[in-house]
Amino acid sequence: MKVLVVGSGGREHALVWALRRSPQVEEIHIAPGNGGTGDIATNVAISAEDVPALVEYAQGQRFDLTVIGPEIPLALGLSDALREAGLCVFGPSREAARIESSKVFSKDFMRENRIPTAEYATFRDYDAASGYLAEHPAPIWVKASGLAAGKGAIGCHTDQEARDALNQIMWERAFGEAGDEVVIEECLEGQEVSVLAFSDGKTVVPMILSQDHKAAYDGDVGPNTGGMGCYAPAPLIDDAMMERIKGEVLQVTVDAMRRQGTPYMGVLYAGMMISGDDFKVLEFNCRFGDPETQVILPLLETDLVSVLEACIDGELDRVALRWSDQTCVCVVMASDGYPGSYERGCEISGLEAAAQLPDTVVFHAGSRRDGDRVLTNGGRVLGVTAWADDLSTAIDRAYQAVEVIHWPGAMFRRDIGAKGLRAQGATL
Repeated sequence: MKVLVVGSGGREHALVWALRRSPQVEEIHIAPGNGGTGDIATNVAISAEDVPALVEYAQGQRFDLTVIGPEIPLALGLSDALREAGLCVFGPSREAARIESSKVFSKDFMRENRIPTAEYATFRDYDAASGYLAEHPAPIWVKASGLAAGKGAIGCHTDQEARDALNQIMWERAFGEAGDEVVIEECLEGQEVSVLAFSDGKTVVPMILSQDHKAAYDGDVGPNTGGMGCYAPAPLIDDAMMERIKGEVLQVTVDAMRRQGTPYMGVLYAGMMISGDDFKVLEFNCRFGDPETQVILPLLETDLVSVLEACIDGELDRVALRWSDQTCVCVVMASDGYPGSYERGCEISGLEAAAQLPDTVVFHAGSRRDGDRVLTNGGRVLGVTAWADDLSTAIDRAYQAVEVIHWPGAMFRRDIGAKGLRAQGATL
């Protein structure tokens, strides 16, 4: 089997790594890839957002399967274009992907289908939004409706922070057209958990739970990021609550999508807030999470290709997902200044030493090759991932690898997995 993966992040490196383990896969190309993916796949210099070029390349190479990683090409209709060209592709249509590409659509969809979520209001007019903030004191969330690489949701602890966030999104245009419309949302309290599921348009099969760490700094402080680390499985939901989430959130969503003529085939990702026996949906995403993918796929024992093909063929109910009993942890190493401005082109050392550590893999994201050197080329640079029989050991292994990797200004959180340990009655 010949496979094309679209994207350049740590999620896509993890997808290539997992696909490479399948006995069905003989050849993998990735467009455009990064400084690490070239070791196990063929990097192709085509942007993940260049839909015509990707379709032309996929047709010429006659790929048996294309897997789309990021949300932007899905929102641009890449999956639709590939299907129209007669190619086999995993990922939702452009219309179905609106569940992530438009927060306004997503929130209205949840309200219409009685999916539990935070109270909210939407605005295209700055003055109206400002007036709403005056009547709804902090803490509150101000969110750009469109895609903003995970940075368009701003949690505001004071009324001034809320006004500043609104100015940043709608007046200063920090996220461009993504901020044409905003969602202002109540602040929920509890534990966040990522619930990802495979869907074939009818059947929904959840993956193991994971917990991302969105804030830039230890203790969940600082600006929101694309994710600074993750662990799985997250011991935050029991089987009874998982069944409720599957029935009241995931299945309801897929059923409603099918009824409105936009069947959902791909990964459905629900970001949840858990408080006691209650849960609400914070957001939907239309793809594998990043860095959730980096901790989920190493624990998947079922052949990933078989799962993806079952989704495409509408036969997911015939596949049983098998998971390892181990625990996996990913620590993101980022460039100094992320999620703001940062320097590129710093040489990374220690990758070979990290690769020698047991049950450890370094997934690349913002990196590039320059001859024999690997250089930083983005905000989130590496996802240092390790697995073990228990969470504490997996954390130790991941940080042992982090400590041998260096470049000027490398930053990372030191508390990834601490919430899981506390849930188990332990500490870092």
